[in-house]
Amino acid sequence: QVQLVESGGGSVQAGGSLRLSCAVFGSPYSSNSMGWFRQAPGKEREGVASIYTDGSSTYYADSVKDRFTISQDNAKNTVYLQMNSLKPEDTAMYYCAAAERFRLTSPLARYEYNYWGQGTQVTVSS
Repeated sequence: QVQLVESGGGSVQAGGSLRLSCAVFGSPYSSNSMGWFRQAPGKEREGVASIYTDGSSTYYADSVKDRFTISQDNAKNTVYLQMNSLKPEDTAMYYCAAAERFRLTSPLARYEYNYWGQGTQVTVSS
């Protein structure tokens, strides 16, 4: 079992930055891949970024590529999402997710992930 706790959300103006954190509690063998997802009101939850916890690969949605960076600190059991050059369309609830598998077929697909956090709100104003 894994528990995920997100933090770092907030309100920021367009062009600003935020860093989200996801603290991972529980068995390290149940979180071999980590992802960040987001869901805006009235929209489907979409994958934003993913990382294998061995550090071998990262994946990004086209909409955030070159603006967002996913990283991890294994000593702190924490995964981060650095978000730069934020846009109003980045406004959403952001969720951390953990998958038991490595080498996911679709690293940004919801069905790949076994555990989810409660989410942290990001609001970007123009």
